[in-house]
Amino acid sequence: MKYIGAHVSTAGGVENAPINANKIGAKAFALFTKNQRQWSAKPFTEKNIQEFKANCEKYAYGPEQILPHDSYLINLGHPDPLALEKSRAAFLDEMQRCEQLGLNRLNFHPGSHLKKVSVAECLATIAESINISLNETNGVCAVIENTAGQGSNLGFTFEQIAEIIHQVEDKERVGVCIDTCHAFTAGYDISSAEDFQKVFDDFERIIGFNYLKGMHLNDSKKELSTRVDRHEVIGKGFIGLDAFKYLMNDSRFDGIPMVLETPNSDNWAEEISLLYSLVK
Repeated sequence: MKYIGAHVSTAGGVENAPINANKIGAKAFALFTKNQRQWSAKPFTEKNIQEFKANCEKYAYGPEQILPHDSYLINLGHPDPLALEKSRAAFLDEMQRCEQLGLNRLNFHPGSHLKKVSVAECLATIAESINISLNETNGVCAVIENTAGQGSNLGFTFEQIAEIIHQVEDKERVGVCIDTCHAFTAGYDISSAEDFQKVFDDFERIIGFNYLKGMHLNDSKKELSTRVDRHEVIGKGFIGLDAFKYLMNDSRFDGIPMVLETPNSDNWAEEISLLYSLVK
């Protein structure tokens, strides 16, 4: 079963996310549990929590269909100790917010070395950051998103992600989200059947599909290996529609939230229908 949806708005309260997802025919959704461009946020009220859970039940969204995303400000590999502590505190807060909502995963960008420490040191710091939050929460899986590799961002190779996972103590509570645009511009060509198969055979060998906890489905405005993160409407970019056809007909991607982050939210219902139409 494919759970396709989009990253929906929480305007007016987090409890509105399931309603907004249902409006576009989504079987999955992503959301920010707080403003993604601010460090702190007001705690959830009991009303927020109960209405979110009630709306998820009303529209038949289980935790395995929901992929919360953390703040863009957080850098779990930050080389500066004070900035790192700030990021770690914010990440823990996000994990706790997921726990309150009854959600079982939190998607995040791993971190950046800012050209001040080695790649190995930064990866170790990211893993340590994950361990700290896992030790202080229950039931929420830390889901590492692959990046396009812009600037000093890490997590753009399967090997880097595998190394973070290797250093995480609780392997049951760490996972991966693959963003198709990020993968493509990081150098993983998924546009042809042969290349798609090779990329995900490599993923299985280096990381393992048992760690795949979600996907972001985006075409790319930029060419292969450009290391630039610019999302495009499905089928309108350099990846092309065929890759999504392979994805929709591959059972290895069943049972996880697969969400659109494409540029035009007005088009999401149409894109969701398009993706489901690709199933043979």
